Amino acid sequence: MIDDPGIAARRQLAEPTSLRRAPSNSEVFVIGVVVVAVLYFARDVFIPLALAVLLAFALAPAVLLLRRWHFNRILSVVCVVLLAAIVIAGIGTVVGTQLAQLAENLPGYQTNIITKIQALRSSGVGGSTIERTSAMLQKLGDEIAKSDAPGAAALAAPGAGTKQNPVPVEIREPDPTPLRILENAVGPLLQPLATTGIVIIFVIFVLLQREDLRDRFIRLAGRADLHRTTDALDEAAQRISRYLLVQVAINTCFGILIGGGLWLIGAPNPVLCGIVAMLLRFVPYVGPIIAAALPAALTLAVDPGWTMLFWAMGLFLTAELITGQIVEPWLYGHNTGLSTIAIVVAAAFWTWLWGPVGLLLSTPLTVCLVVLGRHVEHLQFLDVLLGDQPALAPEESFYQRMLAGDPDEAAHQAEEMLKTVPLATYYDEVAVKGLALAQLDVNRGALDHECRVRIKDAVDGLIDDLSDHADPTPPTAKESAAKDAPATVPAPTIFGPDELAPDWRKTPVMCIAGRGSLDEAAAAMLAQLLAARGIAASVVSSSVVSAGNLFRLDGDGVQVACLSYLEPGGYTNARFLARRLRRKLPRATILVGFWSLTEAEAADAQQATGADGVVTSLRLAVAQVVEAAQAAADRAKPAEAAAEPAVLPAAE
Repeated sequence: MIDDPGIAARRQLAEPTSLRRAPSNSEVFVIGVVVVAVLYFARDVFIPLALAVLLAFALAPAVLLLRRWHFNRILSVVCVVLLAAIVIAGIGTVVGTQLAQLAENLPGYQTNIITKIQALRSSGVGGSTIERTSAMLQKLGDEIAKSDAPGAAALAAPGAGTKQNPVPVEIREPDPTPLRILENAVGPLLQPLATTGIVIIFVIFVLLQREDLRDRFIRLAGRADLHRTTDALDEAAQRISRYLLVQVAINTCFGILIGGGLWLIGAPNPVLCGIVAMLLRFVPYVGPIIAAALPAALTLAVDPGWTMLFWAMGLFLTAELITGQIVEPWLYGHNTGLSTIAIVVAAAFWTWLWGPVGLLLSTPLTVCLVVLGRHVEHLQFLDVLLGDQPALAPEESFYQRMLAGDPDEAAHQAEEMLKTVPLATYYDEVAVKGLALAQLDVNRGALDHECRVRIKDAVDGLIDDLSDHADPTPPTAKESAAKDAPATVPAPTIFGPDELAPDWRKTPVMCIAGRGSLDEAAAAMLAQLLAARGIAASVVSSSVVSAGNLFRLDGDGVQVACLSYLEPGGYTNARFLARRLRRKLPRATILVGFWSLTEAEAADAQQATGADGVVTSLRLAVAQVVEAAQAAADRAKPAEAAAEPAVLPAAE
C-alpha cells in the first residue's frame, strides 16, 4: 500500500532533521557575520523589501476588512495601497512645502541669532568662557601657521631673494546643455523614485500572495514542525501589525499635539515640526529627543528672548510623559516584546547598517528577530539578549541571590511576587525550587560546605525580612458564590493562644533537616509558615538527630515531627530517621516532606519510609499540621467543659 505523498515527504523531511548535528556556537557566529555583511552590502535590495514587508503587515488588517465586506482580493489590495500612497504623498508634499518656506525665512532669523551670540559673549561667566576658548583656538592656529612657514619658504622658487608674482588661474566650465540641466535636476530624484516604485510593487505582491508566501516560508523553514512554524509566523504578524497600527495612531496624535502646541506659542513651521515629531517617534526613547532639536533651533532663532524655547521644550516633555507613561501602557502596555536596552542597541545597529531608514525600521525588525529566537532553538540567544522576558527564572534568580549572600535583594523580589500570591506559594514555587537547584549542585560536588552555610545564612536573612508579612485573607465560599465565582479554598486556621489543645500550647511541631544545611533552610521556612498560623515550631539540624546524638534531643510536648528533604535520595535516610524518631517520640506524628516530588509519587514515598504521612509542598505540610491541631482542639473541648466547676444559680 502506498502512503500519501505529502505524509511521506514530511516523514522524509523529519527523519534527517532529527539526526542532523546541531551547529556549534562558532558556526552560528560565522553565519551571523555573513548575514550582517550581506545585509550591509546588499542594502539597496533589502531596504525596499523590508519597507514593503512592514507596510504589508500594517496594511493587511485593512485588506482583510475589505475582504470581509465582500470586496475582490485585487480590488481590496489596490484600494488600500492607493490610499496609503496618497497619504504618504500628501505628507511628503507638505514636508517639501514647509522646507521651502523654512529656507526662505532662514535669512530673516540671522539677526536674532547674532543678538543671542552677542548676549552670551557679553554675559559674565559665559562670555569670559567663550572668549578664552576663542583666544586659545586663535593661538593654536597662529602656532600652526608659524610652524608651516619654513616649509613653505623652502619650497619657494630657486634664487634667494627672488620675488615672483603668482599667476592667476581661472577655471571655467562650459555652458550646460539642456540635457545636462535635465540630468542635474532629475538625477537626485531617480533613486528615491525608483525605491518608492519598488516598494509599492513589493507591497502589492506581498498582499496579493500573502497566503502563498506564508506556505512557501513554512515549507522552507519548518514543514516538519508545522505547529511551531505557524505559531512563529502568527506571533510575528500579530505583534508587528498591532505595534505598527497602534504606533501610527499614537504618533499621529503626538504630532498633532506638538504641531498645535507650537502654533499656539507662535513657533515657526509648526506643521513641519509636528510631522517630524510624528515620524521620529517611531524610534523609541531617542526619537522624541531628536525631534525636539528642530523646534528648539527654530524658536531659538525666531524669538528675541528665551521664553518661546522654554515653552517648546516644556511642550515636548509634557507630551512625551503623557504619551509614553499613560497612553501607551493603557493601550498595549509597551507590548513589543523587547527590553529597553535592546531597543536602544537595535536603533544604533540598524542605523549603522541602513542609515535613517534603519533607524525607523529598527524596532519592527528587531521584534522579528526576537520572535525567530523564541521559536528556533539554535537562535534562542536572540530572545535572551533582546527579549523582555527575565533572563533567569524566579527560582534561578533566587539561587543566584543566595549564592551571592544578598537576602535583601531576594526579599525585594519576593515582595513583588507576594502582592499577588501567598507566602507559602512563594516559598514552594521559588525558594524551595531554588534550594533544589543548590542541592543538585551539592550532589555533583559543585558546592562545598562553606557555600552551603552561606546559602543557609542568606535564607535565614530572607526569612527574617519576610517575618512581618501577612497574607491577605481570601474570600470565603459564601462570598465567592455570591459573585458567581467558583468557591475558593478557605485560608488555614489562625489559632489564638487559648484555642489550641493544652498539649499543643508549648512547641508542638519539630521541623527537622534531613541531611544538611539546605534541608534545614527549607525546614526554617516551614517553621515560619506554622508560626504565622499560631503554631510554634522549632528547627532542628540533621546533626542533632543523628544516631549518636538523638538521645540528647528534647522532645517534650512535640506532637508532630516533620522531616525536610529537598530530594529523596533513595528514601534510605528518611526511613531510618523516621524509625529513630518513632522510638524517641512515640506519641508524635511522623510527617516527611519531599519538596521535589510530585503528589503522584507521595504514596510510594510513604510506603518506602514508613512515615505517618508524606507531603510534597510546604503548603500541604502546613495544611496537615493545622488539621491535626484543629482535631486535637476539638477533642480537648469536651474534656475542658467537663472539668469546669458547675455554676449554681443565685438564691432569691
